[in-house]
Amino acid sequence: MGKRIISQARGHGGKTYRVRRQAYKYRIGYPSVKMVGDAVIVKLINSSGHSAPLAKIMIDKTTFYNPACQGNFEGQKIVIGGSDIEIGNIMQLKHLPIGTRIFNIEKKPGDGGKICRTSGSFATVIKTSKENSVLLMSNKKEIKINGDCRVTIGMIAGQGRIMKPVVRAGKKHHMMKSRNKFWPRTSAVKVNAVDHPFGGGRGKRIKSKIAKRNSPPGRKVGHILPRKTGKRK
Repeated sequence: MGKRIISQARGHGGKTYRVRRQAYKYRIGYPSVKMVGDAVIVKLINSSGHSAPLAKIMIDKTTFYNPACQGNFEGQKIVIGGSDIEIGNIMQLKHLPIGTRIFNIEKKPGDGGKICRTSGSFATVIKTSKENSVLLMSNKKEIKINGDCRVTIGMIAGQGRIMKPVVRAGKKHHMMKSRNKFWPRTSAVKVNAVDHPFGGGRGKRIKSKIAKRNSPPGRKVGHILPRKTGKRK
């Protein structure tokens, strides 16, 4: 008798594949749009659910969490909603000059920041106006954002996170488990036939990876309704 394949077991949401709630107890976001003025970084936090350290910031007895940028320290004073171009300050996109590095960018004014929040990431302002600004992302793509959206000046800390080797498999296990990431990953053709539709591939004879749209959960693996397959030309 077979058993649930991994994609089914993870989707079921059992305790084996469920992340601890404490890992995501810190919610990243900006305070209310009406809150402007001087703020202070109360504490720098190492959160297991995030790739970058977080800065706990207080303004008018209200605290919020933002990814820490390179150069931040506890007790540092920053300005929210001003016009000073200093690392760590939070301000509207339309007030920034061309060439400024920014992160934690709002898609819509007041949503708290949705873009560019990974460790070591940043975007660069290449065009600006009162209505919209054009940003150059790290993958060389250009995006247009409303000028009233708030951003943080600087580059997120933890740039060399990927360069440092993990060395031990046990450490990698706990790193991935803290964020509910699937590890170690086993190729589907290497498992038994009862464990996966691609399993039992003696000699690794690859089967079709295009799953039918109406196939049941135990069979719906691989490419699901792909636009195109094969090598890029």
